[in-house]
Amino acid sequence: MQTIFKNEDERSCSYESAEEFLTSLKKEFGGGEEELMKAVELRKLEQGGRTMEEFIQEFKWAARGSGYEGRPLIEEFKREMNGEIRRKLMEAENPPLSIEQWYRRAMALDRNW
Repeated sequence: MQTIFKNEDERSCSYESAEEFLTSLKKEFGGGEEELMKAVELRKLEQGGRTMEEFIQEFKWAARGSGYEGRPLIEEFKREMNGEIRRKLMEAENPPLSIEQWYRRAMALDRNW
C-alpha cells in the first residue's frame, strides 16, 4: 500500500511486495531494454526457406513487445518476407492494408505457390 507524502522534506512510499515496487518502477521509468531487444530480434528475421505460415508465427512472436505497430509493423513484415510473394501482393489490384490482411493473403499465395 502506498503512503501519502508526510511533508515536503520527507517523501516515502511503501509497497506491500517487491513485485508491486518493481511494477511501479517499470511503469515510471519504462522497460526500454526489453522493447529494444524485441525490436532488434524482429529486424533480424527473414522468411528464408520456411513456409509463410511458419514465418508469420515467428514474426508475430518477435513483434509482440517490440513497439512496432501499424504501418511500421507492415513495413518490417514486407521487408522480411520472400521477394516474389511481396512483389505479387504489392502489385495486386487491391493491396492489403492491415497487417492481418498481409498475413492472410501472404499465406494464401504461399500455399498456392
